[in-house]
Amino acid sequence: MAYIDYYKILGVDKKASQDDIKKAFRKLARKYHPDLNPDDKEANKMFQQINEANEVLNDPEKRKKFDEYGENWKHADQFAQSGSAGGGNPFGGGGSSRGGFGGGFGGGSGGFGGGDFSDFFESMFGGGNSRAGRNSAKFKGQDLQAELKISFREAATTHKPTITVNGKNLRITIPAGIANGQVIKLAGQGGPGANNGPSGDLFLTITVADDATFKRLNDDLYVNKEIDLYTAVLGGEVTVDTLDGKVKLKVPAGTQNETRIRLKSKGFPVYKKEGQFGNLFVTYIVKIPTGLTEKQIALFKELQELSK
Repeated sequence: MAYIDYYKILGVDKKASQDDIKKAFRKLARKYHPDLNPDDKEANKMFQQINEANEVLNDPEKRKKFDEYGENWKHADQFAQSGSAGGGNPFGGGGSSRGGFGGGFGGGSGGFGGGDFSDFFESMFGGGNSRAGRNSAKFKGQDLQAELKISFREAATTHKPTITVNGKNLRITIPAGIANGQVIKLAGQGGPGANNGPSGDLFLTITVADDATFKRLNDDLYVNKEIDLYTAVLGGEVTVDTLDGKVKLKVPAGTQNETRIRLKSKGFPVYKKEGQFGNLFVTYIVKIPTGLTEKQIALFKELQELSK
């Protein structure tokens, strides 16, 4: 069997404490457990290696041998006896009743070729040394990720769309004011658990489409409104769009280009705060007239002279 670096398998340092080793093992065992990966041969292989690494590193005596002899740790006693007796290579073909690496991890109480897993593993997950006890360990199901795209106007109202996840239809509530990229956690709507364990969770990312009229920043909305030069100079009245309809605004005489005004509580709904809204900011964009007649040009020149 190929040499396995048990520390590398568990992702811990050689100076890791026994508690660190247990934590690393628990985490990896849950991830690669056969009940959660029934058709994944690589996951099952990894699970056996994780268990093997834990059996060695969780036993102080075995760990000491592994640290000292590495891949030959199982034959440490033989090596010590052979060395003290002045004998030859204990891992060679002659003189050794254990026959080198032939036994390896093939089976028996310490092997993995067909025997049960370690006592520590089984006691940790419940059931002592029995296989039934190990298989009764409960594991939470896999968490799932999904995306839901909604329109700008849909994000401004509380609505209940139906989504399909893993062939199952779910009716969910999207509160008004939800942000683009916001994640909603749907507890228990993920993958099924193993051995009657709890189901995983579904994390739903909401993608809100842009709007042709409004720009949104948190709960505030921004919109540009063109006004002609004459309205800017002389004042007047304009109609502006809001989320809940149109409103009329008075434009003061002498309004400058890019003047911004605030319409309180005419912005986007505040998430999960019914009746609260951000503000709407309207920016006036003064449109300079083009294609003037000769008479209009003459009048502008006259105004220019008067302003001097």
